[in-house]
Amino acid sequence: MSLLNKIKAKNILVIGDVMLDTYYTGEVKRISPEAPVPVFHKQEQRSVLGGAANVAANLVAAGQNVYMMAVVGKDETADRLKKSFKDKGIDTSLVMSLERNTTEKIRFLADNNQQVLRLDIEDTDVLSDANIRVLLDALKEQISSFDLIVLSDYMKGLLNFGFTQGVLQLARKHHVPAIIDVKDPKIEKYKGAFLLKPNKKELHELTAMPTSNDEEIINASEYLRKSCECEYILTTCGSRGMVLVGDGAPYFIECAKQEVYDVTGAGDTTIAYLAACIVNGFSLREAVDVSNCAAGIQVSKVGTSSVYWNEVREYLINQKQGIAHKLLSWDALDEFRAGNAGKKVVFTNGCFDILHIGHIRYLQEASKLGDTLVIGLNSDASVKRLKGSKRPVNSQSDRAEVLCALEFVDYVIVFDEDTPYELIKKIQPNVLVKGGDYKPGEVVGKDIVEKNGGELVLVPLVEGKSTTRIIEKMTK
Repeated sequence: MSLLNKIKAKNILVIGDVMLDTYYTGEVKRISPEAPVPVFHKQEQRSVLGGAANVAANLVAAGQNVYMMAVVGKDETADRLKKSFKDKGIDTSLVMSLERNTTEKIRFLADNNQQVLRLDIEDTDVLSDANIRVLLDALKEQISSFDLIVLSDYMKGLLNFGFTQGVLQLARKHHVPAIIDVKDPKIEKYKGAFLLKPNKKELHELTAMPTSNDEEIINASEYLRKSCECEYILTTCGSRGMVLVGDGAPYFIECAKQEVYDVTGAGDTTIAYLAACIVNGFSLREAVDVSNCAAGIQVSKVGTSSVYWNEVREYLINQKQGIAHKLLSWDALDEFRAGNAGKKVVFTNGCFDILHIGHIRYLQEASKLGDTLVIGLNSDASVKRLKGSKRPVNSQSDRAEVLCALEFVDYVIVFDEDTPYELIKKIQPNVLVKGGDYKPGEVVGKDIVEKNGGELVLVPLVEGKSTTRIIEKMTK
């Protein structure tokens, strides 16, 4: 899609319920003697922007100028939120601080990122009329500087009827499109929006109409569109994809084909990329196509995280070429590292010519050492220099696609040098993995990783399994 190369930074205001998503990762190996409950042994902790704040983070990743209007408490969680906003360059001049708990969702993740418990800390009291007036007055002063407004309703007290309608009336008066990720079943609250994005359950609750098949979804969407006097309804239907109503004939799009690891934040990513595309002049159908790809990439990640334009571009390009979206280019590495900030990146490399059980077990063990596994793959020219003129047996594009097909592999990048030293410098992994046949002093890039506080891990190899032995057996 050539339009992706013409994306410009526009001014987008996000209004909604912000929160901090905190992840405790650890293990469960025993049951408490005090009660029949598992004992969670915490090993690591990380926090990322959640709720409407995640919409803002994804808009930053999509290259937009982002402004945040929200309410937070006067607590340590709010301080962490504001620091994250500042680090991402999100304007917080419209964020109001009140005496309340800032919403934090704490998720406990055990082996294989299995969520065993979620702890919510929040206040959902509706704002007072006085506070609503302060926010609307501030918005009135600045609204002409925004190109689009996104309202992200998580029902945590900010977007009540009066405030939501106040925002929408200002948006219409100043000809600023407003799109809403809805949650409230009160249909009149969203009257006057440019676009509403419910999921299938929310569409049913808003309209009291059945939504079990395509025809029912279309009928309910048309009813909602007319009732709210808006231009478009985009209904997300989980694994079935999305349905856009309001742009001629209903537009159906299947969900992007990805391994689903975690649906957390998929809706935030969808509306963020929808907004970025709309404000940059995409047609609604084009915007839906791109946001669908972005959502597909999101669910292939663990936890709340941002999706970057380079990932969308790579996905669309590789989709056409029949290669999985996991294939990285060198040009995308800076954005890759930014997109994985706060995550434990694991790196290993090799030729992976004829994939065998030794490779599979080695890569599985490597994937358990962090959040994101990146494989540096020797190019055909590099393999020939290392292994001889008769190698590789399989081309680099074939080897890359096979590796990308493994669910525990997050990214693959081809390098042409004899060693991955420059690649490791660029990626800056937290964990460097090599086979147990290496000695620590022989591992290329060990100095880079350890200098940055990372570690080298040597994974034992499966005895008797190698590409060379397979080739020898075939040629006997």
